Amino acid sequence: MFLLRICMMAASSLRANLMRSILACLGVIFGVAAVVSAMAILEGSTRDAVKRFETLGADQIIVTNGNDGRRGSRSVVRLSLTESDANALGELDSVENTAPESLITAQIKYFEKNLSIQLLATNHNYTRINGYKPERGRELAKQDVTSGRKVCILGHKVAKELFGETPAIGARVRIGGLGFTVVGVMEKKGFLGMRDVDEQVIIPLTTGLTRLFGNKYVQFITIQAQDSNELESVTQEVKRKLRVEHSIRAGEPDDFRVMTKEQITQSVGGFVDIMAIVLYSIAGISLVVGGIGITNIMLVSVTERTREIGVRMAVGAKRGDILLQFLLEAGVVSVFGGGLGVLLGRGFTKILENVTVVLQTHTTSRSILLALGMAFFTGVAAGLYPAFRASRLDPVEALRHE
Repeated sequence: MFLLRICMMAASSLRANLMRSILACLGVIFGVAAVVSAMAILEGSTRDAVKRFETLGADQIIVTNGNDGRRGSRSVVRLSLTESDANALGELDSVENTAPESLITAQIKYFEKNLSIQLLATNHNYTRINGYKPERGRELAKQDVTSGRKVCILGHKVAKELFGETPAIGARVRIGGLGFTVVGVMEKKGFLGMRDVDEQVIIPLTTGLTRLFGNKYVQFITIQAQDSNELESVTQEVKRKLRVEHSIRAGEPDDFRVMTKEQITQSVGGFVDIMAIVLYSIAGISLVVGGIGITNIMLVSVTERTREIGVRMAVGAKRGDILLQFLLEAGVVSVFGGGLGVLLGRGFTKILENVTVVLQTHTTSRSILLALGMAFFTGVAAGLYPAFRASRLDPVEALRHE
């Protein structure tokens, strides 16, 4: 009952100085909004990344270009992988299929329609490795690659936006200034790894390298192992084979990287951790600024209410009662500001998700409770000194205060 009475007095004091209370809340509101937004972005990005990588087969190994070790830790990526590397890896007994891949952003035109697409140059094994099937027409044939034919296969979304309900098979489109014949339309698939394949167009690797990309190097080689339970040994075989193909001597670093699905996921996890440090640091600074605002407002409140404090002490209030009242006021301000901050943070993340399209967010009840807890702790910590100062006032001097 006594505690309830103190709470009512604290609420009454805050209501009597409404504008000051609102100003004290502002810092906490934005601080909590930053915390909620940061946690929602991290949670959503992590879930989205995990979901995308789950689309990769458990039997896949990805080879990418590596760093030029001669240039130290700040080296740039050195292009080293070629189609012949993929063919050589395909000769290993432990390897089922290989698909060299090069990807660029390009424009595809069909009469007056013009779309920006991801253009993938690869071979006939790409769709087999990924379990990716044509909805209409056919997939790439080995002869398309060996002959360098100007044929293309449209992703589901690309075909729909270019042709609508009109049959696409046999139509002529222009990609990068060259004419291509559409021979297939792929099924609706969504993401394969980090790539939305519904928005890509597939062409033969040789056609892409010689006519559009302007070099002989590929960006990735996707490998399908014979046995998904032997990925570690297959990885070592791939490394040994590529070192021989690239004439890398003993003691020299690899000019390529070989990663499994699990290793790629771990790399993404490391990036997420770095992102978490940055976002939480920003959110933490926002809460500290909010706490400083509460401290300043509470100190002003103590100065203005010195006579009130003296009267309460004169009629029997103890120092602990005064301390508790001001701490409760700081706590109420922070929790109220935290509640508004949660609403602001959720609204901001929804707007951000709708505007950016690619950014996924997810707000959990745990993140909301954590944000409110941090807000309450910040408010109480910020109000501790003003409350202690109020409780240590001399009653006689306080009564004399004008």
